[in-house]
Amino acid sequence: MGYKDRGAELQETVRQPGLVWCYHRTETGECKVHASVPPSDAPFRWVHLNLSDVRSLRWLEDEAALPPTIHALMMKRDSHQRFAIEGDTAGLVLHDFERGLDTATFARIAGLHVALQPGMIITGRYKPLHSADIFRERLEGGHNPEDATEALTLLLDVLADNLATLALDLSTELLDAEEQLLAEDIAPDTRDLIAARRRAAQLHRITGGFRVTLQRMGNAEDLPPLLAPVARQFQPRLSALEQDIIAAQNQLKLLRDELDLQAAQRTNDNVYLLSILTALMMPATLVTGFFGMNTGGLPFAQGEHGTIMATAVALFSGVLSWLLLRAMGLVKRS
Repeated sequence: MGYKDRGAELQETVRQPGLVWCYHRTETGECKVHASVPPSDAPFRWVHLNLSDVRSLRWLEDEAALPPTIHALMMKRDSHQRFAIEGDTAGLVLHDFERGLDTATFARIAGLHVALQPGMIITGRYKPLHSADIFRERLEGGHNPEDATEALTLLLDVLADNLATLALDLSTELLDAEEQLLAEDIAPDTRDLIAARRRAAQLHRITGGFRVTLQRMGNAEDLPPLLAPVARQFQPRLSALEQDIIAAQNQLKLLRDELDLQAAQRTNDNVYLLSILTALMMPATLVTGFFGMNTGGLPFAQGEHGTIMATAVALFSGVLSWLLLRAMGLVKRS
């Protein structure tokens, strides 16, 4: 696309209702991804909105013609995963990670709002989401859904793939940390483990809610027949993914237990060493304390070699203590 075409598209975007991107199929089967609202007579449309833009809210109110329940679902700012249906329109709120300036960073969880009706799917977010870029990339890369059912399949597939990738990255990171700890005795940074624990908890929360939401959707009696198989086909995949995340959490727990065990072992070794030193020095301290008394009749006080003899007594008492500790089995033998 040339600079003039891009500039014209940007100018058109300014006049549109808070659009992020749009996709539609023409009567001839041609598929287009662009930044302007598709014609209302298009056989199928996918509109992705920035819900924090007032123009998007106005468009949903005036042009989308959503039932009240689904419209309210699109407007909710809380990101609890849920499902609703009214008439021939279904609504979903699914979790995704926010996308910051660094697209590889995943920090906070936000909601992806979805409305499905014959011939149209509307998605929206209040914060930039990571998966939205992948939706567009797949549409531009040749995935051309012909109706809302295929669009929902693509959407759920992207979300599930994204979660699976993050879970695999987490497991790989933990395996590498465990290998370095056990093979090379290199302990991972505590802050990295805290971040991994948070990420695992977020993934578990997202995947579990995702699975339960699709389960409710698939069991809904008034769900359009074409959508029910889509909801059900992802449930085994999400269940397996949830088990993988639980396994990663258990792996993280074992890694932390190993770190705690090694820390406790080092503490015990230090306490043991200090205890042995204290036991060896105690008789010598007693001897030096005895000869330090300012009283008459102290042994070796009158001789020329009194200091040497007192030192010998102190050393002998230390050696005797060492032998006594070994005889009692209180000294480790390597």
